[in-house]
Amino acid sequence: MSREADRDPHRAGRVAESFGSGPDLYDRATPAERMGSWAMGTLGEELLTLLADLYEQGQEHDAHQPRHGDRLRNLEPQTAALVSVLVRSSGRTRLLEIGTPNGYSTIWLAWAAAQTGGRLISIEVDPGRQRMAEDNLRRAGLRDRVDLVLGDATDVIEELTGLFDLVFFDADRVSAPAQLALLLPRLAPDAMLLADNVLSHPGEIAGYLAALEDLGDFDRLVVPVGKGLSVAYRGPGHPREQR
Repeated sequence: MSREADRDPHRAGRVAESFGSGPDLYDRATPAERMGSWAMGTLGEELLTLLADLYEQGQEHDAHQPRHGDRLRNLEPQTAALVSVLVRSSGRTRLLEIGTPNGYSTIWLAWAAAQTGGRLISIEVDPGRQRMAEDNLRRAGLRDRVDLVLGDATDVIEELTGLFDLVFFDADRVSAPAQLALLLPRLAPDAMLLADNVLSHPGEIAGYLAALEDLGDFDRLVVPVGKGLSVAYRGPGHPREQR
């Protein structure tokens, strides 16, 4: 993040207002803290600064893209931090991410997986974006934690083996119900499903939420953080699993 951007008073006001911090706290914050990640000190200043830079670059990129499909659409920092906490606090080790873009959320997931001794598979349909994500993962020192898979997510999922204990849907929301159906036999008994943009794109994600409701064996809630995070959890002792 450039020092020029840090000195921009309009940007400072927007960020301070966004995260509910007063101007004095904002003035004393580091670049990473200004992006709203100041409570995630365990990542270390270097990684936090990289994430802040990637988020800033993603925001600037998207602001100049009139077509929705050309935007990176990175997670909000608070949402990414929450996802990281969920992975670590519940000991998730077999992670699947649908939608890589520039690797912003992938880095958050990969770092969390490193803390639990796990691995991440991340699927991306665009080769240019996958190359960008790979470069950013190397910058973060986390490339060895991630298997980057290129292709249409629905087609890729059909070929996946093994059991996943966490899936993060962050790509084509319209295709998410079909992808969920394909993933059901590939989920561990103890599984968590996450999906972003519940509040920002309710119409597009309605099919996915309806599919979750039809399953019956997942506890579900929407966390009003960022653009709205759907969290669904099925524990190993659920009655359906005991049959």
